[in-house]
Amino acid sequence: MVNTRAKIKKTNNTNKICFSQASTENSNHQSTQSGDLIGSNDDLLTEILLRLPVTSILRFKSVSKHWQWLLSHKPFTLLYDNLSKSPGLFVRNIYIPFNIENQSTPPVRSLDFYFDLCGIRIVQSCNGLLLCCSDRGSERSRKYYVFNPTTKQFAIIPSVPGGQNVRKTIRFMGLAFHQTDCLHYKVVCIRSVERYRELFQIHIYSSYTGKWKISSESFSADYFTPFWYGVYWNGAIHWAPSCRNPLYFKIEDEQLQTLPLPAKLASSEGYYDGAMPMYFGESRGHMHLVDTANGENHLHLIVYEMMSDYSGWFVKFQVELDDLPGAFPEMINSYLHPSSPYYYQFNVIDVVRGENEEDTFMVVRIPGKLIRYNVHDKSFKQIFNLTTYFSFPESHSNVHRYTETLTSF
Repeated sequence: MVNTRAKIKKTNNTNKICFSQASTENSNHQSTQSGDLIGSNDDLLTEILLRLPVTSILRFKSVSKHWQWLLSHKPFTLLYDNLSKSPGLFVRNIYIPFNIENQSTPPVRSLDFYFDLCGIRIVQSCNGLLLCCSDRGSERSRKYYVFNPTTKQFAIIPSVPGGQNVRKTIRFMGLAFHQTDCLHYKVVCIRSVERYRELFQIHIYSSYTGKWKISSESFSADYFTPFWYGVYWNGAIHWAPSCRNPLYFKIEDEQLQTLPLPAKLASSEGYYDGAMPMYFGESRGHMHLVDTANGENHLHLIVYEMMSDYSGWFVKFQVELDDLPGAFPEMINSYLHPSSPYYYQFNVIDVVRGENEEDTFMVVRIPGKLIRYNVHDKSFKQIFNLTTYFSFPESHSNVHRYTETLTSF
């Protein structure tokens, strides 16, 4: 009698092995087909890549020449920049993330090692690009740079023509850049035609031509008019209201216009003698101005938003910071009377609109700390201890939001 059991078992095992190998090969073949399908379909590949963090996008540029082309091509960079986020800000030259629980990879931890032996400071941030300048020295010898902290690219801005006698009269340098309406960045310079005179001239540098030109729009203003905190929005540079007739400059038309004030502020003659709103800036295409709601409770704030046609401001948010002093008693000046406008020590240094309305928050500076405050649910948390790096309070001029952009120049 022939024993066939072992043969049958061996045959069954062989069949299983063959079937398993065939399944694996089939699966690998299907995976390869899927990979080839995705890799050969730019539309599908774009949809996937748009969902990745900027650090992955920069790394994937080295995958192949085709990926390098796709990820550097203007249609993709525009789509990506429209979806990009503002994950943090620079206080002086130190990067601080907004989300301390889920921190993204910082663009650079510090800017101190870049460009200039004199050190650099950030003058302005504008939709992902930073306008920087030499940190030390007089205006006549100062150098200016445009830097993209996402791609680590930078460009040196040529000096305003006319030599040192012109450069020493510079009163303002500001950056204009947007991925759709100002793709080639511009730098706007305001200088006094003669020192201690009330006539001012506007110069415009274009990264497209690589040259400066003098605008036909000259204007008269008090010599001591503070051209501070230039904000690019809606195709124009706006200056924080700090005088009776605040201005903005439409870049393409090269026209100066008067910036309207919220009705409540306009009725009280607005800002003058150097007084300024608590905050003035832009986020996700919205221009904001923040001031106190009334003269009694300085913790109650109004966030105004400008209409896109400049027809006026409307109240976007009403914010009450009543819970902050209990959590952070160091913001109370106990030697002052509670009715004093300086009883609470705090500044609003940023208003960040969320992708969803309920995610909008303020960044509030109190002595030694930065606080993130949600304007909808009133939740708040400390995001940075300023005393770790800085021995004195930081002003609004030293704080600049970081926005991811893949723009190259």
